[in-house]
Amino acid sequence: MGALHDLTAAQVARRIRSGSLSPVKLLDACLQRIDAVEPVVQAWVHIDREGAARTARLRELEAGERRFLGELHGVPLALKDIFDAAGLPTAAGAGSFAHRVAAADATAVARLRAAGGVVLGKVTTTAFAFLDPSPTRNPWNSEHTPGGSSSGPAAAVAARMVPLALGSQTVGSVLRPAAYCGVIGFKPTHGRISTAGVVPLAWSLDHVGIFARTVEDCGLALALLSGTDAVDPLSSGAPVGDDVALAVEPVTPRIGVLRSLLERATPEMVKHLDELGHAFRAAGALVSDVELPPSFSGLHEAGNLVVRAEAATYHADLFARHAAVYPPKIREAIEAGQTLRAVDYLAAQQQRRAFRSEMTAIAARHDALLLPTVSAPAPRGLGSTGDPYFCAPWSFAGMPAIALPSGVDAAGLPLSVQLVGGVLAEGRLLGAAAWCEQVMGFSAAPRL
Repeated sequence: MGALHDLTAAQVARRIRSGSLSPVKLLDACLQRIDAVEPVVQAWVHIDREGAARTARLRELEAGERRFLGELHGVPLALKDIFDAAGLPTAAGAGSFAHRVAAADATAVARLRAAGGVVLGKVTTTAFAFLDPSPTRNPWNSEHTPGGSSSGPAAAVAARMVPLALGSQTVGSVLRPAAYCGVIGFKPTHGRISTAGVVPLAWSLDHVGIFARTVEDCGLALALLSGTDAVDPLSSGAPVGDDVALAVEPVTPRIGVLRSLLERATPEMVKHLDELGHAFRAAGALVSDVELPPSFSGLHEAGNLVVRAEAATYHADLFARHAAVYPPKIREAIEAGQTLRAVDYLAAQQQRRAFRSEMTAIAARHDALLLPTVSAPAPRGLGSTGDPYFCAPWSFAGMPAIALPSGVDAAGLPLSVQLVGGVLAEGRLLGAAAWCEQVMGFSAAPRL
């Protein structure tokens, strides 16, 4: 039997339910793993050892009495440090001027706790979930970026510190770090998971995302997290469907390749994607090229304008008092947002809606759209979180997307492809992703 810290969320949940795994022993294994690799990875902001231990003991007592709270009973998890967790500090990757202790759980955190999850603590984020990097290092090579803004969740799952973590994406902050760290990052449709109790960057673009090592775990988490929330007016009450079953039972997909985007990828990444396309065809998938709609032109500029306008609005009061100590990239974004005109903001939102409408029609003809998650593996250096170009369109359109580790390059860094689905079509997307996961057979892990 492998090490406990190598197990997925679904695996440990099944073992706990069968009585063959103790939640206390599982937590101890995760803490031992953290103690062993955290000095290199630097993924954690706050480890709640005592609180997690109390919860694990309670989950063990309940399991012994056959009283299971839900599908994550006893499963340790990590939270990006923009998610409120009652009694724990929320720092949002910023200085002491932004620190506070949360009085209540974010809705997403409350739903994971209600399902039996054990919150182990908070992991790093870039400052206010923007572009100023965190101290976290890539578990595959500490001289390379882990990506951002969800640096800590991606690195913690990749380094086998926890099997599951929550992050967020406004532009590329789930998909990109997942790609760089060789794990699965899943961003559902905008509004599918409530953002109440999560520090915003740009509310009309902010998505709660899931980091895991299997598609099954992503489907499991989505089923628990999704649903309407009275305190989040942007949350969706649309039914999820049987996403967990779809994730467990892979479905041979119709895949559309967004080939026109490949001009921004390295030749090695293009070759990798072509090889995967051939492998998917050989395994029975229907693979065809797909063109982007006219509304793609100018989309990145429109989305970035929305980010700056909404960030400036949210940060107005705090920035007025503490502008001098804001990190430089988020400070520049807020200052730019303060100068924008309402008419330009509304035009940018209209551009986003047009792209979403045109892409929804395209996505309806496929189970998933295929493209690289990033243009190249994680770049060397910690001064940048990398390029979100390939991830941004699906944030700006609010469409679900999932990053899948798909190989390792000659330098030993993970490769990744992403699949994009139609709005609220997470079931079809996860079914296709599970099938691709099975065909690719990725099993590599960082050597820590």
